Amino acid sequence: MSIFTPKIQGSVHTPQRHDSAHKHVSGEAIYVDDIPEPRDLLHVYARLAERAHARITRLDVSEVRTASGVAAVVTPDDVRETTNDIGPVFPGDQVFADGEVLFYGQPLFAVAGDSIEAARRAAMRAEVDYEDLDAILSIEQALEQDAYILPPKTWERGDSAKALASAPHRLQGRTHVGGQEHFYLEGQVAMAVPQEDGDMLVYSSTQHPSEVQHLVAKVLGLSDHAVTVETRRMGGAFGGKETQGAQIAVIAALLAKRTGRPVKYRLDRDDDMTMTGKRHDFLIDYDVGFDDDGRITGIEIMQAARCGYAPDLSHSVADRAMYHADNAYYLDNVTITSRRCRTHTVSNTAFRGFGGPQGMVGMEHIIEEIARALGKDPLAIRRINFYGVGERNVTPYGMTVEDNILHELVPQLEESAEYARRREAVSHYNAHSRWLKKGLAITPVKFGISFTAKHLNQAGALVLVYQDGTVQLNHGGTEMGQGLNTKVAQIVADVFGIDFERVRITATHTGKVPNTSPTAASSGSDLNGAAAYNAASKIVDRILPLIRDHFEVSSETKIEFRGNHVYAGDRALGSFADIVKLAYFNRIQLSAAGFYATPKLEIAEDGRGRPFYYFAYGAACSEVLVDTLTGEYRTTRVDILHDVGRSLNQAIDMGQIEGGFIQGVGWLTTEELWWNDKGRLMTHAPSTYKIPACSDLPADFRAEIYERGENVEEAIHRSKAVGEPPLMLGMSVLHALKDAVAAVGDYRVAAPLHAPATPEAVLMAIQEVRKATSQPASESVAEVAE
Repeated sequence: MSIFTPKIQGSVHTPQRHDSAHKHVSGEAIYVDDIPEPRDLLHVYARLAERAHARITRLDVSEVRTASGVAAVVTPDDVRETTNDIGPVFPGDQVFADGEVLFYGQPLFAVAGDSIEAARRAAMRAEVDYEDLDAILSIEQALEQDAYILPPKTWERGDSAKALASAPHRLQGRTHVGGQEHFYLEGQVAMAVPQEDGDMLVYSSTQHPSEVQHLVAKVLGLSDHAVTVETRRMGGAFGGKETQGAQIAVIAALLAKRTGRPVKYRLDRDDDMTMTGKRHDFLIDYDVGFDDDGRITGIEIMQAARCGYAPDLSHSVADRAMYHADNAYYLDNVTITSRRCRTHTVSNTAFRGFGGPQGMVGMEHIIEEIARALGKDPLAIRRINFYGVGERNVTPYGMTVEDNILHELVPQLEESAEYARRREAVSHYNAHSRWLKKGLAITPVKFGISFTAKHLNQAGALVLVYQDGTVQLNHGGTEMGQGLNTKVAQIVADVFGIDFERVRITATHTGKVPNTSPTAASSGSDLNGAAAYNAASKIVDRILPLIRDHFEVSSETKIEFRGNHVYAGDRALGSFADIVKLAYFNRIQLSAAGFYATPKLEIAEDGRGRPFYYFAYGAACSEVLVDTLTGEYRTTRVDILHDVGRSLNQAIDMGQIEGGFIQGVGWLTTEELWWNDKGRLMTHAPSTYKIPACSDLPADFRAEIYERGENVEEAIHRSKAVGEPPLMLGMSVLHALKDAVAAVGDYRVAAPLHAPATPEAVLMAIQEVRKATSQPASESVAEVAE
């Protein structure tokens, strides 16, 4: 059976548009809020706490219950017989604040009304009294008070203390890495519809339908089989709907059970940003020793993550930050410590990269500091510390890097981006430009692919072949705009040798494929694509004996499904539809459930071992122009070279590469989360939180897929994951900004610039460099004009 044929439309390894692209741009795509509203639908509003940490001394909702248009109110009292806890792994995440408020914006109770306006008006009639308690609002406060949500963790290899003591050069420092709001286009939303026998159907905008199913059942006091969750598509997620959607679905289901009526809970943007978790912000301390060439000889890193009031997925996020503390560099004598800090802020959660980006930003900051201390080009320091091939290739957690391509990929990018010529041109420009400074940087990416919780590395799929030769496909992954359904349909079409258009993808449904893993960790295509391949191959294997018997095909003759037909050698036996109908009349089962589990993973209790199936690689070269008087800047050119193995779909993959890069740039530059001294998030709307706009795109944007890429592991069709790794390419813009700021001091000192590098932060860093190099802080406007 051929696994690749160019004679069908939409086969694997070809660029195909997203299967729903035309519906996205025309407005025809159906999201949860677009589902025709059932009769007697109720709408939900939750009253949110207005304290960061306080005891609730009084909660009176009697006026709420009697308000016009109100059908029901649920409070913590309504889940006492079941549970108020919806922690996905560890306990702690709550449906409602129960006696104690743990963050500003925590839901106190929820109201179901005939309209959202009626529910909101009624909710504000509740009387709430608080007794304020001391609140921990920052990582620094948490470290001072040893306030941790989970125990600290340390990995060691070699003798870092001895290596540091004997190093020719040594640097110590601290950097901050900010958090990030997911800012998905479609907000959090769920609709719960009561069914007969007390069952519940939930339409949920979630990356993890099985977890929503389990938590709804748990809070409602039902068995899992009494709850069905369906997700056709999401309007973006980025990790923000891996666990966070469960609370929305649970509240909707509670009110649906209470009233016996369908209930929709849709958050507006302000409430969404206030009550849902973000990317974890980090504080990173380091102590690094290195030789005259800049090669690291010993290093100690402490990563402190703001986890918020509850664990959520912080244990795995913090672990992945440790796994990626090395980025692309070999660290011999190394100690990595992780502190998972408890704060009275929203429980932070998954976000594209899942902690890996924060660890990598910390390492790249260290590389930059070494370069400035030695007066060298940061790229030279990066090169000398790269993982080797066959040597210097074991990570701090004990995994051997067997697929390193950075020694080929980075030089190729250097050449195509004309790095050496532009490096010289930038230096010349900066020497002759008083107010404007250019910056240039290349940063690499090495990102591990697999869930670091081993049991999640599994997937199921269901493939149904109909008598007319068309195919219906269902799998456990969820579509959030990333093109997963398109890729999986291409894989199935390829197995049957039929056009892509003959495969219909259906909504993810817990009643079709059970016990699914979240669509996360960049593993959607690897897992679900392989499971669908397994299911489709089972059907082909059932049909093959019939073909040989019916058409008298010898065992030596190869049978192929290609070009919408079936062939025995060069002999055409009939169309795929003809063969399917023949199979049906011969009582051959034309449906199959497929399964896949990622091989080779071995993860010890402390997280060491082989947590990843393989690594994805990439590199980006960015150039910026900075106005040193205002801190404002533009990204003038970006060159990207990214490894996706043998791409399943180059068009989809390129969209992920470009989009991931821009989202990474936003995180590291313009997207700033700010809480006031009362613990209230003040950047809770587009008016105060700036994601990248069209005007922020580089004027010259050149992105390429690494054509020589091929996965050394047997991932589906030798492809590689592409969801998360490109986000980290955005580090190149941060380091180009650092390069421009360092130019203010003639590269004599490192730029004291941390993420997010907002224009204000850039301006303050420029002033610090001027102070450190004994320059006037700034000139007056008159002097500048003159």
